[in-house]
Amino acid sequence: MGNIFAVTNQKGGVGKTTTTVNLAASLAESGKKVLLIDLDPQGNASTGCGVDKATLEKSSYDVIMTEAKATDAIVSPEGLSFDVMPTNTDLTAAEVQLLDVKLREHRLRMALESVRGKYDFILIDCPPSLSMLTVNALVASKGVIIPIQCEYYALEGLSSLLKTIERVKQRANPALEVSGLIRTMFDARNNLANQVSRQLITHFDKKVFHSIIPRNVRLAEAPSHGVPVVKYDRSSRGSIAYMALASEFMRREKNN
Repeated sequence: MGNIFAVTNQKGGVGKTTTTVNLAASLAESGKKVLLIDLDPQGNASTGCGVDKATLEKSSYDVIMTEAKATDAIVSPEGLSFDVMPTNTDLTAAEVQLLDVKLREHRLRMALESVRGKYDFILIDCPPSLSMLTVNALVASKGVIIPIQCEYYALEGLSSLLKTIERVKQRANPALEVSGLIRTMFDARNNLANQVSRQLITHFDKKVFHSIIPRNVRLAEAPSHGVPVVKYDRSSRGSIAYMALASEFMRREKNN
C-alpha cells in the first residue's frame, strides 16, 4: 500500500512545487512507482510535468468533488516515469464548495483508497495556504514534507503549519507525522541562510534532511520545458541534490 505524503508550506516561493515534481521524478528514477497529485489551483506541478492544463478532461477537482474516480484523472506524461493527477483553475471553486459537503476533510483520502496499492509513494503538491485543500491532503497523508527557505521569516511561518498539523493529527489523522524539513534554494555564501539552517537543526534535529537543495539555474529552467530537472540536465547541481534527497528519503522510510 503506497505511503502518501503532503508537500506543503503556507509560505509561497519556498520551492514547494519544485520539490514535489523533482522528488517524484527522482524516486521514479530509483525504480519506485510514484503518483504526483497536483492540489494547488495554480497547477504549476502539472505544467512542470508537461501536462496541458487547458485540455484536461478530468482533474483533481473532479476527484475531490467525487465527480470522477481517481483512475479517471491520472495521466502518464510522455517521457516521464511517474504518473500525475493534474489540475487547473477549476480547483479554486472546490474551496467554497467543500464547505457545504459531508466529510469534507476526508474527500481526498477516500478517493485515493482505490489507487494506493498501485504505488510505492504518492506525493501531494499542496496550495501555499492552510486551506481546506491542504487539510484534505493532511488527512490523507502519512507524512508531511516541508520545504523551507532559510530566510528571516522561515521559522515564524513554520509554527502556524505545525499547529495545523497537530490539530489534524488530533481530530482526523492520528498517524500523521512530520517526515522532514528540506532546506531549499540554499546559498552557503549567505550568512543568514547558514544561521537559519543552524536554528532549524537546533529546533528539529533529525527531522531536517541532510540533503540540501541549492539555488541552481538549471533547476529553475526545467519547468519551462515541462520536465523535472533530472530529465532536463541530469548532471546539474539541482538534479544531483534531488537524487540525493530521494535516496535519503527512501532510507528514512525504510527504517520507519
